[in-house]
Amino acid sequence: MNKINIIPLPYKYEELEPVISRQIMELHHDKHYVAYVNAANAAMEKTDKNREIMRDFSFNYNGAKMHEIFFDGMRKVRENNLPEGKILTEIERNFGSFENFKKEFSGAAGSVEGSGWAVLWGDSEKNLFVGQLEKHNLLGLNGLVPLLVLDVWEHAYYLDYLNDRKQYVEKFFGIINWDKVNEKLNGKLESC
Repeated sequence: MNKINIIPLPYKYEELEPVISRQIMELHHDKHYVAYVNAANAAMEKTDKNREIMRDFSFNYNGAKMHEIFFDGMRKVRENNLPEGKILTEIERNFGSFENFKKEFSGAAGSVEGSGWAVLWGDSEKNLFVGQLEKHNLLGLNGLVPLLVLDVWEHAYYLDYLNDRKQYVEKFFGIINWDKVNEKLNGKLESC
């Protein structure tokens, strides 16, 4: 397996303000994400691939990849940031309405036990599912593609929102890059 490369942010650190501060984006990308990439690479270099090494690799590799999807799925704050195109059609088909989807996704994000992720998954037939990942690799759904993820580990929001995860989740909808979600949905959906 090749070494994992660190992917730069597709925007400047401060471009997500006031939803996510520059300080959090610098720490999140340059410290947390980079640490996952480095740890996954270190685990890959070990010649003795025992259970502990593979668990470390899985945790850190999945952590790096989930962060890449998270970072790529955001953009500058927009008023009335609503999905358009195919993703809106599929959200309405799968959830009945955008409001139903938003309620289910927000509920998943708010109820992650401890640290983890809220995820909008898609399958090859464009069926959509909302779920959670605890840590980076527990409760994953094989065969599904993460189209949109929200990091609800405390490092993603605590400096800006303290323990008010609900406010962080609500404000996240203002920075979702629906164009990127559409790209993933319109591409050939292949599982991770």
